[in-house]
Amino acid sequence: MAKLLYRLAHAARRRRGLVLGIWLLVLAVAGVGALGFAGQTTNQFSIPGVESQQALDHLKEKLPQAAGASGRIVFAAPQGRTLAQEQPVIDGVIAQIGKTEQVAGAFSPFVTQAISQDGRIGLAQVQFSVSPPEVKESTKDAIKNAVQAASNSGIEAAYSQEIAGEMVAIGVTEGIGVVIAAIVLILTFGSLVAAGLPMLTALIGVGIGIGGLYALTSVIDMSSTAPVLALMLGLAVGIDYALFIVHRHRKQVLGGMEVNESIARAIGTAGSAVFFAGLTVIIALVGLTVVGIPFLSVMGLAAAATVAIAVLVALTLVPAILGFVGEKIVSEKSRAKDMDPDKKEAFGYRWGRAVSKRPITALVLIVVSLGAIAIPAFSLEMGLPDDSTAPEGSPQQRANALVTEAFGPGFSGPLVVVADLPSGVNPQQALGALVGKLSTVKDVTRVVPAGVSPDGTTAVLQLIPNSGPSTEATKDLVAQLRAQTGEIRAQTGSTIGITGQTALNIDVSQKLSNALPTYLIVIVGLSLILLAIMFRSILVPIKATAGFLLTVAASIGAVVAIFQWGWLGDLLGVTHGSPIISFLPILMTGILFGLAMDYEVFLVSGMRESFVHGDTPKQAVVDGLGHSARVVTAAALIMTAVFMGFVFSHDTVIKSMGFALAFGVLIDAFVIRMTLVPALMTLFGKAAWWFPRFLDRITPNVDVEGETLARHIGQQERHEKVPEPV
Repeated sequence: MAKLLYRLAHAARRRRGLVLGIWLLVLAVAGVGALGFAGQTTNQFSIPGVESQQALDHLKEKLPQAAGASGRIVFAAPQGRTLAQEQPVIDGVIAQIGKTEQVAGAFSPFVTQAISQDGRIGLAQVQFSVSPPEVKESTKDAIKNAVQAASNSGIEAAYSQEIAGEMVAIGVTEGIGVVIAAIVLILTFGSLVAAGLPMLTALIGVGIGIGGLYALTSVIDMSSTAPVLALMLGLAVGIDYALFIVHRHRKQVLGGMEVNESIARAIGTAGSAVFFAGLTVIIALVGLTVVGIPFLSVMGLAAAATVAIAVLVALTLVPAILGFVGEKIVSEKSRAKDMDPDKKEAFGYRWGRAVSKRPITALVLIVVSLGAIAIPAFSLEMGLPDDSTAPEGSPQQRANALVTEAFGPGFSGPLVVVADLPSGVNPQQALGALVGKLSTVKDVTRVVPAGVSPDGTTAVLQLIPNSGPSTEATKDLVAQLRAQTGEIRAQTGSTIGITGQTALNIDVSQKLSNALPTYLIVIVGLSLILLAIMFRSILVPIKATAGFLLTVAASIGAVVAIFQWGWLGDLLGVTHGSPIISFLPILMTGILFGLAMDYEVFLVSGMRESFVHGDTPKQAVVDGLGHSARVVTAAALIMTAVFMGFVFSHDTVIKSMGFALAFGVLIDAFVIRMTLVPALMTLFGKAAWWFPRFLDRITPNVDVEGETLARHIGQQERHEKVPEPV
C-alpha cells in the first residue's frame, strides 16, 4: 500500500495541473447537478415491514383518500373573545386552503367539533391527497399564506410540522466551527499557506459530496438530516486527513528532505494511515445498511460517500497542490524555530512519560470518571421528532402547546386505527361496536370514526390517547392495542391495525433500538479484524475496542443528561428535555467508531514505528505519543470545532447530533487515545506487539508505518550509487 501511494503521489505532483483541473471540473458538475436536479428532502421516517407501515399500506389500498398526509391548524381567539365570533375569518381561511393544490379536504373547527370548553381554541384538519414526502413546498407556502390572513385579523394561528415543512437548513452559525478550525490550523503550522491548504482541499471535497447528494434527491428519498451529516463529517475528516499529510511533509522538509521526494513519502506513510483511517469510517457508515432501515442506510451511504471523496482528495489533490506550493510549505520562521538548539521539548513527550510512570492511576481514574458520565445512559428514552420537540416559538411548537392546553396532550399525536369490518354486517353497526370496544381500553380518551371504504369492508378511526406522542404511556398503549387484536376480533368481528405518524415513530424507534446491539457486534468485530491486520497484534485491537465502547457509553450518558434531562440546557439552547432522536445512538456509534479508529491508527502507528526501529516498548510509547500528539491534538480540536458549530443550529436533531459527536471526539482523542492508550500500552510492554505465527503467515502486510517503503527507497538509493561498469 505504501509503495503504491508513493508512486501515486509522484504522478499527482508531476501532473498537478491536470489533477487540479479534474477536481475543479468534478466540483462544477456537482454544483450544476445540485442546482438543476435537486429534489425535496423529508423529515418523515418510515420502515417497510413494521406493523404501522403495513396498516398504512392497507389503508392506501382500501381508502386512499384517508392515507395521504394530514396536518393540523390551531386557531386561538384573542382573550375575551370566542372562535364563534371569529367564524367568518376562519371559514374564509379554510375555504381558501380547500382550493389549494394537493389538498383533498380542509375542515374547520366548526366541522370537526374540536373546540375547547371555553370556546377560544379550535382545531382544524387539512387532508392532503399525497403522502408526506410528496407534499410540495408551494402547497405548504399557500396554506401558510392563507393562515396569515387569520393572524392579520388578531387570531393566533399555528400549524403542525406537516404544514410548517421546515427542512433542516445549514446556516451561518454552523460556519463558526470552520473559523475555529482555521485558527487551529494557523496556530499548528504558523503559516497561512500550510494552514490554508487543508481548508481548501476539504471545502472542494465537501462541495463535491454535498452537490452530488442534492442532485440525487430527485431520484432517492433522503432525509433532510443526511446532507447535514455528510457536511459535518466531510468537513471534519477532510481537514484532518489533509492536516496529517501536510504535517508529515513539513516535518520531513524541516529535516532536510527534498520537497518533491517529501511529498511522495508523506503520501506513502501518512497517506497510508489516512487510507485505513478513512476505510474504517466508511465501513462503519456503510455498515448501517445491515440493520435494514432504509432512511438510515441512505444517511450512512451519503456520509460514507463524502468521506470517500475526502480520502481521494487527500491522496491525489493534496500532493498536487503541495507541488504548486513547493518550498513555501515551510516559512523561514518555522525553519529558524526548528533549528533553535534551546527549543522546548514537545508536550507529547512530557505527557507520555507522565502517563507511563503512573499507568494504573491513569487507568483507574479514566474508567471511574467515564463510568460516572455514562450512568444517565441507562435512562435513555428514544423517539422521533414531533411538534413537541420543535424549537421554542416555532409554529409547530405553538400548535402543540395550544392543542395540549385546550384538549390534552393526546390530541397532539392521535393514533389511526385501520379496521377490516366483518362481512354480512351493516358497516355502521360494526363500526359502532368497534368504537365501543376501543373506548373501554385503558388510556384512551376518545375514538372518532373517520371514514368507511366504498365497498364497506374497511374503516378508519382516529384514537386519541391520554398522553403525548413521545411518552412511554403512548408506547404502552400501542403495544396494548396490538396485544388485544385477537380479543377485539372475537368481540366485534373486526381486525384492526394501528398506524398514523405517532405509531410509525414508535415502530421506527423500536426497530432502531433492537438494531443497536447487532450493529455494535458487527463493527466491534470489524474493528478487531482491521486493527489486527494493521498492527499485527492481538492486544492492540482489544484495547482499542474497549476504549471505543467507553467513549460511546460516556457520550450517550452526556447526551441523555443534557437533551433528555435538561441539564445545562440554557447553556446549549435546549428549552425543554425530550426523548433522544431514535437514530442518534446507532449513528453516533458508527461515526465515533470510525473517528476513534482514526486516532488509534495515527497514534499507535507512531508507537509501532518506534518499536520496529529498535525502541524498548516503554520508550516506543513515549516516542510515538511525542511524534503524534501535536497533530492529533490539532485534528481533534478541528473536528470538535466543526461538530460544535452545529450545536448552534435551531434544529434539535442537528443540535444533539453535533454535541454528541463533539463530546465523543474530545473524550476519545484526549482521554482514551492520548491517556488510556499509552497507559495500557505501557502495562502491556512487549506483549502489546505479540502476534501468533500462524496468523502472521496468513495476514497481509499493509505496512501502515511505511517500513517496507523505507526499505524499498533505501535499496533504490544504494542501487543508484553503484558505479556503472566502464
